Amino acid sequence: MSTQPERDGVVVRTAAGDDLDGVLRVGHQTWRATYEPIAGPEFVEMGLAKWWTGDALIPGIRVGRTLVADDEGTVVGMASYGSQDDQLILWKLYVLPSHQGRGIGRRLLDVVIARARELGRTELHVSHIEGNEQAGRFYERNGFRHTHRESGGSGLPDEIWLVKDLTDGGAGAGPVDGSAARQERGTR
Repeated sequence: MSTQPERDGVVVRTAAGDDLDGVLRVGHQTWRATYEPIAGPEFVEMGLAKWWTGDALIPGIRVGRTLVADDEGTVVGMASYGSQDDQLILWKLYVLPSHQGRGIGRRLLDVVIARARELGRTELHVSHIEGNEQAGRFYERNGFRHTHRESGGSGLPDEIWLVKDLTDGGAGAGPVDGSAARQERGTR
């Protein structure tokens, strides 16, 4: 089990069943704060109902593909990842607004990257919605490069897809078809 050592009381670890409420709280708080200004409250409520429920999150927790940032017993961030179409995708990476800017998102990402390498993966894919410039800057600072844009359709924001080459820390190859990915994890 890959975890990141404690720093400032925060440790990144694999989520356990009793972390579900904390993971849900992170999702609900960050989605409202992040996406209401970008895409509106209807988009947020749709996303919360589809991707931020116990039924949606428990499978990732059960198989060990959900991480939490634990600040002295309180979940303040989370990340989840999984395979689709032979690609490893970072489905979610969120940190409570009150804890952003402390390096917690980077620490979560570092553990996902370490796990991807343990699995023998050479790339990690991620997307964020158009207008989420903070996410775009974060991923680019951390070595991801843009591969393509996917239309959101039906009034939904477009998704911007990125990839990170895990073999040398540089840019990776090839786009991913995110249409099915949107159905599994929700849009960042």
